[in-house]
Amino acid sequence: MGGAKNPRKWGNFFDFRASYAEAPKLGGRISPVRITLPDGEVVGNDRADLEEILSGAFGRDIAFVEARAEGMTSGVAEEYWPDMAGLEYRDIVTDFEMPAGTFFDIAVVHLLTTATIDRLRQLYPQGRFEARRFRPNIVVSTGSEDPGFVENDWIGRTVVIGDTVRLAITEPCPRCVMITLPQGDLPKDSGILRTAAQHNGVNVGVYASVVNGGTIRRGDAVVFASWD
Repeated sequence: MGGAKNPRKWGNFFDFRASYAEAPKLGGRISPVRITLPDGEVVGNDRADLEEILSGAFGRDIAFVEARAEGMTSGVAEEYWPDMAGLEYRDIVTDFEMPAGTFFDIAVVHLLTTATIDRLRQLYPQGRFEARRFRPNIVVSTGSEDPGFVENDWIGRTVVIGDTVRLAITEPCPRCVMITLPQGDLPKDSGILRTAAQHNGVNVGVYASVVNGGTIRRGDAVVFASWD
């Protein structure tokens, strides 16, 4: 499985964009996908020659598949570890197994607080720490009185978002070379990962599993479940 975690092989991965043609509906079929290539061309997943187009754009043979929970075995992805103090490996490519039927690294939800982003900015003011570098599913706005890396203390607890959504915070989110790569107007910056490694065990944010699903809206309150 290829991805930006191994930029030596997939160096232009972040030059691609993908979006649904229509907003997904609960219980409905997955909406068609539109893929914007680095040259600006937009192609849909209904193109008969899509794999040929993607293979040409990446410079490698590409297979376009849909993740299915039933009947799909675990995938194996590559990850490059730069030569940097504080990382588990250094200057090597390793493999890791993804949950069966998904293209997720470890968990289905990633939460990140504004307190953590603010703390990283304090520690490395030269870097551009923005949520989009870390690609969280949910950004939680915390108060100015909250310390940095506040979500580290959430592990093992359940958060309630809005009226029905409950997420079990399972573990910290270890980061990799992806957060150092240029994307859009964000420059390449190894100091982003180095700061996380030096000050928070290379973690930025936390992973979560879904206890109870529902609709989340911008501005919903995030609180701890009373029975924690």
